[in-house]
Amino acid sequence: MGDAATTVAELKDIVRRFVDERAWQPFHAPKNLVMGLAVETAELMEHFLWVDGPASFEVAKQPDKREPIADELADVFCHLLNLSIALDMDLSDALRAKMVKNAVKYPADVYRGKYTV
Repeated sequence: MGDAATTVAELKDIVRRFVDERAWQPFHAPKNLVMGLAVETAELMEHFLWVDGPASFEVAKQPDKREPIADELADVFCHLLNLSIALDMDLSDALRAKMVKNAVKYPADVYRGKYTV
């Protein structure tokens, strides 16, 4: 079951069951989860360290790098899901609301193909 067939709710349930089976809820204060998210993000970043932009696309195509990168990406996602569970926030609603704000902040006709601060 890939992205097209899996809901965020199903993924949250998988993560919630994993945490419940280990009784890890006491350790899942938002502070700890955010710190864990930062650590896992740094571990993901490490795979692309010292690689320039265009070459970074090739890193994940290397057979010996693909699985470790996927593992770190999953760790980041797991921490994000755990944080949304701990904060009782709906990720889908949050993303939709943020994309509306981004569309106003970065109108396509002004920012198409550009990066400006």
